[in-house]
Amino acid sequence: MPKDFLAKAADEYDVIVIGSGLAGLTTANILGRHGHRVLLLEQHYKLGGLATWFRRPGGHIFDISLHGFPAGMIKSCKRYWNDDISDRIVQLKNVRFENPMFSLTTTFNRKDFTKLLTEQFAVEQSAVEGFFDTARSMNFYDDQTTTTRQLFDRFFPGREDVIRLLMEPITYANGSTLEDPALTYGIVFSNFMSKGVFIYEGGTEDLIGRMQKELKKNNVDICINCPVDKINVKNGQVESVEVHNRTIRTKSVISNSNLRSTIFNMVGSEHFDPSFVEEAEAVRLNNSSTQVYMAMKPGVEIDESCGDLLFTSTAPLFRTEALLSRDITSRTFSFYYPRTRPEGKRRYAVVSSTNARWEDWSGLSETQYEASKQELIETTVAALDKFVPNVREKIDWVEAATPRTFNHYTRHQLGASFGTKFEGLAVSRKLPEQIGGLYHAGSVGIIMSGWLGAINYGVIVANDVDQRLMKQEAAPA
Repeated sequence: MPKDFLAKAADEYDVIVIGSGLAGLTTANILGRHGHRVLLLEQHYKLGGLATWFRRPGGHIFDISLHGFPAGMIKSCKRYWNDDISDRIVQLKNVRFENPMFSLTTTFNRKDFTKLLTEQFAVEQSAVEGFFDTARSMNFYDDQTTTTRQLFDRFFPGREDVIRLLMEPITYANGSTLEDPALTYGIVFSNFMSKGVFIYEGGTEDLIGRMQKELKKNNVDICINCPVDKINVKNGQVESVEVHNRTIRTKSVISNSNLRSTIFNMVGSEHFDPSFVEEAEAVRLNNSSTQVYMAMKPGVEIDESCGDLLFTSTAPLFRTEALLSRDITSRTFSFYYPRTRPEGKRRYAVVSSTNARWEDWSGLSETQYEASKQELIETTVAALDKFVPNVREKIDWVEAATPRTFNHYTRHQLGASFGTKFEGLAVSRKLPEQIGGLYHAGSVGIIMSGWLGAINYGVIVANDVDQRLMKQEAAPA
């Protein structure tokens, strides 16, 4: 008989969390810590969403995606998880840029960027300070009509080299474009500029393992291989979810699934006001990405002068269209040294990441798809060879992931790596106004993308749900 993955699940909970991305994990942990009965349902066989990993023969472990996040991750993990996790977050001090405009290494914080801009790029100190102060003062409720391009033109007119330095890393971090609202760039950029770029030392498998241990400590029930088919609504309130032919009652549902999937697939547009449906239909999905995972042979070392993050490009200018093109000119290489997994084998790995469009991969036949993946691998290895000579002979294992890969494993619509565009944030926040007890936490709007954004949005939603449940408990019978 097939295994019953819901065997230990009760028939009713205070909260059901759908999806175990970092936002879903965080909401579940906070609400469990507060004493609520919480069920976490994950459609995959591992927790983490895009914050995950996979193993390959030879003892190789690959982290999915780029794992650079601001220093705020330390505070959030310390407060909403535990010291065991926050103490393992360390700074990446060697961030490199190599492109036709400039070659440099930076610690990626305001002090170092100010020095680079005034000395190497010869920008006036007043313009640099004005730009940083303006970006730092931005918040969610600011003017949304000014684009990122207009922000740059205000402080650095005609300086395409400066735009590239300031923009390229953030685009890789969360999908920002020059055409998006400036505040979606400024808030994320300022977060990084506070103290630089950080990473979890120990590997994603260690992080998720410690999070799972904390969840169990806080009495959260966890069920993997459990995709939710439907969220049932009665009289404008969440009533239950349907999963594996079971109906489980609940007072609140927090969806960590894609926002559009939550509204149109799991709930159904008939349960929402027509004006809300129209607003939700207008929400755009963000772009996806391709990645190439390369593990070195035992005994092969990579000199740390290569950097922790290496932003490379052969394009003459930074342009969104060029960044998304199948004719790849820009790649970001993440170097994983033995210190990344200090308790494991002394292995070196490199992961290349490029932004990509779903439509460039979705319509390919299986033969075309496999050929395109192989071409992606070959061109990526050739690009890396410029920085790690003879790397082809040093590689023990290599494979590629595409938007179709991310769609398959995470069920993100169109393989979206960063959820929705900025307008998704307002729609996400309005869900409980439409249906009592229905919430969404995840990558909505560029501001909420990335590891730190996901965790912090999970915190916001957990607090909303906690307040609602407390009011229900305090209400007279």
